[in-house]
Amino acid sequence: MTHSALVLVANSGDGSISVFRLSEGSLERLAVTEGLVGCSAFAIDADRDLVYAAVKAGGEHEHAGVATLALDRETGRLTHRSRLDLPVGGMNYLSLTRGGTGLLGAAYGAGYGFSATIQDGVVASPVSRIEFANLHAVLPSDDGRFAYFVSLGDDLIAQYSIDGEMRLHPLDPETVPAPAGSGPRHLVLSEAQDAVYVLTEFSGEVLHYARDTVTGTLDLRGSASAVDPGKNLGHSRFGIHPLEHHVIWGADIHIGEGGRRLWCSERTESTLAAVEVADDGSLSAPTRFFTTEEQPRGFAVSPDGAFLVAAGERSTTVSLYAVDGDRLELRQRIETGAVANWVRFV
Repeated sequence: MTHSALVLVANSGDGSISVFRLSEGSLERLAVTEGLVGCSAFAIDADRDLVYAAVKAGGEHEHAGVATLALDRETGRLTHRSRLDLPVGGMNYLSLTRGGTGLLGAAYGAGYGFSATIQDGVVASPVSRIEFANLHAVLPSDDGRFAYFVSLGDDLIAQYSIDGEMRLHPLDPETVPAPAGSGPRHLVLSEAQDAVYVLTEFSGEVLHYARDTVTGTLDLRGSASAVDPGKNLGHSRFGIHPLEHHVIWGADIHIGEGGRRLWCSERTESTLAAVEVADDGSLSAPTRFFTTEEQPRGFAVSPDGAFLVAAGERSTTVSLYAVDGDRLELRQRIETGAVANWVRFV
């Protein structure tokens, strides 16, 4: 990378966020901000140096919520600015849109998603709410006109337009299916915005949806496995423990190499691997798999694609890798905190 970057890691077991500086190919931990009960997701407004953190109920707070934190880029410290209480249940995924003036959230346990406006770092009460079983992720299109919510429990992606007041309006159709029993979990949009890729938790596939950039609608086109075939993992299902039954436990997905690869994590065997993306958006399964931090729920790829940082739910360290095509070279392991499960570059 041509300049230093920051890497933020949520440690839900400690209720904290660690801030690292990445410079000259190594990480330095700058600060750890505590008091963020159960934090396992956050979104970063890099222009305003604000972090919106999903937190659970606890301490002096009766309800879960979204805490707004100011980021000091020199020290890595996060300072509390405001908080939105969420009496219905806390968020498992947060995304910003429209230049940091809108927020989208998805709640797994409570089974709902919302949209809200933001002014001067203060998140207003939600203006729209949708309900599907076990919503696990939400992302907007780059132009802020559309939003896509992933329902693991209902095996679908729900698709909406977003109006000028951040209200959600269903597209026609409102939902597009994922394969039955696949458990769609996390998603990314292609850099050209003409495709959405979804990693499934139970089948360990990356699903390719073609996206109409005018109407915003999705159409399932194909898939590829992201799981190491040599590990003999079985197909999982809702309610069973993946480690006890040695079944697939897909987790996170991120774009690398200018959109030509999709890095994916699998938690039962603690692997990272890159699915290849062809010019037409079709997918090819990985040929190399890399063992990483134990139970890697979250990781991130640097904006230039040169580095990957992975965290593990059963580890207190994060790993820094140099990325070369579909290869990872371990550069460093460094302490972060307990149950680390969310990683973002800024």
